[in-house]
Amino acid sequence: MSHTEAAAKAVMGQLTLPAWRLRALSIQGLLLVSAALLLPAAAHLTGLPVRVLLPMHWPVILVGLCYGWRSGALVGLVSPGVSFLLSGMPLPAILPAMTLELAAYGFLAGFFRETLRLSRPLSTALSLLGGRVLFVAFVGATGAVNVPIPEYLKLALLPGLASALGQFLLLPLAAGWWVRREQRK
Repeated sequence: MSHTEAAAKAVMGQLTLPAWRLRALSIQGLLLVSAALLLPAAAHLTGLPVRVLLPMHWPVILVGLCYGWRSGALVGLVSPGVSFLLSGMPLPAILPAMTLELAAYGFLAGFFRETLRLSRPLSTALSLLGGRVLFVAFVGATGAVNVPIPEYLKLALLPGLASALGQFLLLPLAAGWWVRREQRK
């Protein structure tokens, strides 16, 4: 077996893609722009509720599932700040909590998939749960909102349940397709 064939076989056995090649960095940059600007802007311009659609979450989790925990954490960490600098959203009061939440989504999706070798659906579900728990814990610990926590939980979590279900169903499929596609190249 040649060195090239051995390298190709090694890549095919990985659960996530190499994150630091030029093409991978370009794709991750595109997903960062999608998370930070394009999807939230589209939601705001069309009047669709961002608390229902959770537009920043989709690309961040996808990066974690496709490129691993380092890339997922980085895209999740950077997206809210870039979005805020360019659009003023998310609002300053919630920016730190969203930054932690999105970094957790990307990190956990990648960690569960790449390191613990869990299935994509389970990695997605656990990252969704972990990111939301961190978000709520941070908001509660810092007093970032001025409503009682039970009421805030209802306002913050219930509207996004349909989107979370969509993420759970669609992101593992999209990630599986993308990883297989890239591994064949």
